Amino acid sequence: MQLRKFGIKIQRLNHILISHLHGDHFFGLVGLISTMHLLGRNKRLTIYGPAQLESIVRSQLEIGHQKLAFDITFVPLFGNENKVLFEDRLIEISTFPLNHRIPTNGFLIREKTKGRRLLNEELKGTGVTLEHLPKLKKGIDVKLEDGNMIYFEDVTLPPKPSYSYAYCSDTAYHESICEYISGSTVLYHEATFTSENEERASATFHSTAKQAALIAKKAKVNKLLLGHFSARYEHEAQHREEAAAVFENVIAVTDGLTIDLSF
Repeated sequence: MQLRKFGIKIQRLNHILISHLHGDHFFGLVGLISTMHLLGRNKRLTIYGPAQLESIVRSQLEIGHQKLAFDITFVPLFGNENKVLFEDRLIEISTFPLNHRIPTNGFLIREKTKGRRLLNEELKGTGVTLEHLPKLKKGIDVKLEDGNMIYFEDVTLPPKPSYSYAYCSDTAYHESICEYISGSTVLYHEATFTSENEERASATFHSTAKQAALIAKKAKVNKLLLGHFSARYEHEAQHREEAAAVFENVIAVTDGLTIDLSF
């Protein structure tokens, strides 16, 4: 319902990442899958999550007499690995362990290095053909048939920045995650509590806003997003203020918020 409310086309979703098996992180999954089916989906969906998730989802679909018109591939995760889950020519998705009451997976979505940007005006009249362009975009000089050299620095600009997004759902303060998320463009880190409830955070394997900011600072990320706030707080301003005292570039997120990723 939230995806549709904010104009996200759910049929464009081909990969879903589930961090762990606490209900607020997966109870809506079967409803989403059912809606995809009712709207005519016929292409494969891949779901990455705890190993038990497949039996949970398939049992609910079977009990509900829901025969899907598309296939689902489940990729089991165990909350104790750092490995690549998906890769294509544009992005790479990896998982890493978090520190929660049950096995929990963090995720890092990273854009691959982009090609250099071609200067069309500079290329005119050079004799460069389409087959030369991939080399120039990779930063490789090319030699034309007439023997003339085209130097990539003369006809291209450096590539646009590649962005990365680290997602740390439910987790206690755990500095070991810094090695996995170091230098990320954006870090989402749970901040269930503020510091006056630090003991409660520790007991429930959650984090405070200050602890999330410390992780962002140690990992040298560009921007910190705080979320997963306890219902005991009327608004998120207290979380943002606490985190900002440690890490300046911080946002307390709300549903539907658009984030500017620029450096």
